[in-house]
Amino acid sequence: MRRPQEAITMGEGFTPLVPLDATARELGIRKLWLKDEGLNPTGTFKARGASAAVSRLRELGVDSVVMTSSGNAGGAWAAYCARAGMEFFLTLPQDVLSAAKMECVVTGAHVYHFSGPRTEGGKVAERSAKAHGWFNACTLREPYRVEGKKTIGYEIAEQLGWRFPDWIMFPTGGGVGVIGIWKAVAEMEELGWLNGEQPKRPRMVAAQYEGCAPLVKAMAEGRADCELWENPSTPPGGLTVPKPAGDFLVLKALRESGGAAVAVSEKDTVAAMRQLAGREGIFACFPTGVALAALGKMIRQGTVAPDDEVVVVSTGLGLKYVDLLDAEVPLAEVPRLEEGAMIP
Repeated sequence: MRRPQEAITMGEGFTPLVPLDATARELGIRKLWLKDEGLNPTGTFKARGASAAVSRLRELGVDSVVMTSSGNAGGAWAAYCARAGMEFFLTLPQDVLSAAKMECVVTGAHVYHFSGPRTEGGKVAERSAKAHGWFNACTLREPYRVEGKKTIGYEIAEQLGWRFPDWIMFPTGGGVGVIGIWKAVAEMEELGWLNGEQPKRPRMVAAQYEGCAPLVKAMAEGRADCELWENPSTPPGGLTVPKPAGDFLVLKALRESGGAAVAVSEKDTVAAMRQLAGREGIFACFPTGVALAALGKMIRQGTVAPDDEVVVVSTGLGLKYVDLLDAEVPLAEVPRLEEGAMIP
């Protein structure tokens, strides 16, 4: 920004890097950290990108924005556009989680459901932007949200004493988080901010659901981009991206870092999410469960070594995903105590 004092901010960023010592012992690795992005405003890492992008767009004179989202990005942009006094138009899939949809509606966004495949949401946004003169803020249609999300990488290095871990696990749909962190790594190397004569680069891992894993398939096939993943079968949320707009950039980051793309099942995801809550006290989102399940898979395969240090990026709060947990944690089974009773 030319005028940083006018930034649209609600205190996003510098989220804690929480040690997961009990989980590390159980998995059999030296050190495990959780970068808890659920403590951002709007409850996800999307607040970082929304703050940076909305700040710059307002500075450039933009007053109306349109985009498509699976929920969390829409909620973040709705909140920051509201704070900036900008009009915000949003298309959401029919199966959007109720907490994310409510957040968008309450903060004043003009919300519409689109019909057809997930790719249709972006097409609606593009047609609407051209027809009405709105700014199209769909993924990677503007350069600013990457600048917000790359701060995750800066913070990880700073919180570890200006160095990186061996691995960074990131639950990946569109992949802007991976792109941003890898951009931060390159910038810090160029600036000379990292400790050591030859600072260690982290290996980046994109974690995806088995039911929609275009990056995993592209990595396995040695492709520079992704093929469209037909008929995705995943829980609702931001990991259902049949073909990421920045797929070539994500794949480039994974290969340059010596990293990987790993797919896991919904069953393993829920198990990892519940274990994190029960063992470490952190109620994180479904995508965080995907990243933790992917880490477990890599350890069992011998890809992650016992002496490695790992950071898992938790992209959001579990409270936004309670709809998906109803079948797994039925609240109706909680026993009721009669008046005057005591816990048996």
